[in-house]
This record gives sequence, C-alpha cells and structure tokens, in this order.
Amino acid sequence: MQVRTRVLHRAWLVAGVAFVTLIGAAGFRAVPSVLIDPLHEEFGWSRATIAAAVSINLVLFGLFSPFAAALMDRVGMRRVVSGALVLVAAGSGLTVFMTESWQLLLCWGVLVGLGTGSMAMTFVATVTGRWFVRHRGLVSGILTAAGATGQLIFLPLVAALATAHGWRTPALVVAVAALAVVPLVLLMLRDYPADVGTTAYGASPDEPAAVTGPASGSSVARALRMLRDASRTSTFWLLAGGFAICGMSTNGLIGTHFVSAAHDHGMPPTTAASLLALIGVFDVAGTVLSGWLTDRIDPRALLGAYYTLRGLSLLILPSLLAPHTEPSTWVFIVFYGLDWIATVPPTVALCREQFGADGPVVFGWVFAAHQLGAALAATGAGAIRDSLGDYRLAFYLAGGLCVLAALFSISIRGRNIALTRST
Repeated sequence: MQVRTRVLHRAWLVAGVAFVTLIGAAGFRAVPSVLIDPLHEEFGWSRATIAAAVSINLVLFGLFSPFAAALMDRVGMRRVVSGALVLVAAGSGLTVFMTESWQLLLCWGVLVGLGTGSMAMTFVATVTGRWFVRHRGLVSGILTAAGATGQLIFLPLVAALATAHGWRTPALVVAVAALAVVPLVLLMLRDYPADVGTTAYGASPDEPAAVTGPASGSSVARALRMLRDASRTSTFWLLAGGFAICGMSTNGLIGTHFVSAAHDHGMPPTTAASLLALIGVFDVAGTVLSGWLTDRIDPRALLGAYYTLRGLSLLILPSLLAPHTEPSTWVFIVFYGLDWIATVPPTVALCREQFGADGPVVFGWVFAAHQLGAALAATGAGAIRDSLGDYRLAFYLAGGLCVLAALFSISIRGRNIALTRST
C-alpha cells in the first residue's frame, strides 16, 4: 500500500520568513516607550523632544511604505527587506554614541524610520497578495500579529536591560537581532511563486497567473500615480481618515506613552512595560481572529465595531491607572489588546477589494496616514504631558476620535474601483 505524503506549500515558508522578519523589525519599535524617561534623565531633553524622534520614525515608517511596496515590485522583496533590516540595525546601534538631540532624530527617526517603513504592513499586503488566494485574511492577521509578537519578546527584555545596565544595552541588542534576520531573508524569501515553480496557495488551475516579473518604470512615479488615482475616490479618504485615527490611538499614544502615563500614577516602569507587552500577547490572538473573521464578515462592519470598542476603552483608561495593577486594569489590557491592530486585516481586504492589483500600494498610502496620525499623537501627547502634567486629555481626545473612525468605516460604499494603470 502506497502512503501519500503531503508536502507543505512553499507559500507557508515564505509567510514564516515574513513573520520572523516582522518580529525583528518590531524590536526597535518596542524601545522608545521604555527609554523616554532614561533619556530625559541622562540628557535633560524634554519628553516632547524625545517623542519628536519617535514621530519622525512614525512619519517615515508610514510615508516610505507605499514607495517600498512599489520598490518591491521593481527590485524584489528580498533585496528591499534585507536592506531595510540593515538600516534598522544601523539606526539602533548608532544611538549609543549620540550626545546631541539631533543625533537622536537622525538615528531613531530617519534611519530606523526608513528601515521599518520598508517592512511595514505593505510587506504583509504584498506577501499575501502574491502568495495566497485561499486564507488571505487569516495570513494577513498572522503576519500583522508579528509586530505584537516582537513587542512581546523585546519589551520586557528592553525594560529589564535598561533598568539593570542602562539604555545603551537594549539598543545594541535590537541592532544585533535585526542583523540576525538578514541571512534568513536572503536564503529563504522569494518574490513570486513562479520563482520556485509553483502557484499561489489556493489558486485554481484556470485562474490567471500573478505578475511574475519586475514592474516597469520608476517605483516613485508608480507610487505617486497610485496616490493620485486613489485620492479621487471617497473610499480612499474614508480608509485613510479612519486609519490615521487608528495610528493616533495605538502606536502614537499607547505604544509611546503608556509606560510614562502609568509611571505618573506610581507604577514601576518594568511593571508598566510588562502590561504593554501583555497587550501584545492578546493582540496576537485578536489580530489572528480578525483575519479569520475578515474572510467571513463584511470588513466595514468589523472596522466599525473595532473602533467603537477601542474608543470606549480609552475613555475609561485614566480612571484605571494606579500604582498597582487592579482587576479593572487587567480587563483593559485584555480588551484593548484584542483590539490593538485587529483593524489591519479588514483594511487590507478593503484596499484589495476596492483597488484590485494596486491594493498593496494604495494600502501603503492608507498606512502612511496611519503613521502620520501616530506621529501627531506621539508629539501631541508629549506636549500635553509637559503642559498639563498628565495624559488625561490625550486619552479623552483619542477615545472620541475612535468613534469618528467607526463612522468613517461604515460609510464606505461600492466595490471594485479600478485605477488607471499606465506602463
């Protein structure tokens, strides 16, 4: 009797490499929220100045994302991602030599911003769009959760190392971790299924083959052309507006300032960092579940629910912070964690549904709005803290804006908006 063996489809290996890569990229993004106070104490820089470096990082992380998506079409994912990891390592490692605030802006802001921007959520959209037909939503959720997993791995380690050895040690650890992923990317990541003689996972034999070669023309020109065409639709602005608020209420506010806000209420930084890492734990489950739901439920309805629930949780957060973790604090961590970046899979799905093959590049611009919102919140919340002495107003503003994002999401109409593509 012949035993039939089942071979794992190459798409899952590519997704696995992408997952590990995104974990490495997430490592540095876990550092700023823990090191705001140590940098303030050593250099005397204001929290607004330190947060400005984070804002530059977030802006470049978002603005470079659509160009990176077009560049991946031009020169390939493997080259773009490996180069991006080197930039992240350089930016993180060089911070140990800085003595002036402009060096913080250059290393933390520019170098790491460009590096992480090349491996942003558009990388997720590119991998799922090229390698998967079946389970696209689920894989989008899993890869998106890689960022939370990176936060989970690095955040408690960064906090412990910074407390025991100073802030320079975790900066070097992040640099080494980013470099360690480069050989894996060069050896295992491939750009298209045709490169290894296969098809996308779940593709039917009579389905048209995906693009298997580099795009012609300038990557910059193509990215800008996609922005021009997409910006003529109301769908783009509704998606971008909602995602900007998403960035404000996650990376910009909680991701950057939660540790400091909790410390203001007497909570030790290591405890607050551990709570932020737990948000990452529950985010993994929430984002994977969101991907699964996106394959089955209208993504507009999902986004409306996610933003509404997040807004309510932020409105009550100021009353929950205390020197010690209370049961109500744990409820917030679980609830908010499940919702942290659950918005990504349905947003990716809507970009693909509305803009077709150009969806990853359009999503890059939507994600740019996300990071602009995050940058505004990172700097704004720091200024509110410097001016008023606490973060209460920042939490209330973010909660109210989330309700507005829910209204944007449920207002999206129509399907399959085609963009004009020129060669």
